[in-house]
Amino acid sequence: MCVHGVFSGPALQRLNNSCFEAVVVTNTIPQEENMKKCSKIHCIDISMILAEAIRRTHNGESVSYLFSHVPM
Repeated sequence: MCVHGVFSGPALQRLNNSCFEAVVVTNTIPQEENMKKCSKIHCIDISMILAEAIRRTHNGESVSYLFSHVPM
C-alpha cells in the first residue's frame, strides 16, 4: 500500500515481475496509465474523505473523527 504512487523509471516493470499480488495506491496522483501497464496496481478513490475533511475544517468540526469514521 502506498499513498502517492509515483512509479518512475523501471518501477512498473519491477512490479510486473514481482511476486506481489497487488499494490494499492490512492488517486492523489492519476494512475490510469500505470494501471494499463501493470495489472497489479489497484487504485482507491479518496475524494469523499478529502471533501469531508475540508467540510469539517470549514465548519470547525473535528477532523480526527475521520480516523474512526471513514465516509464511503
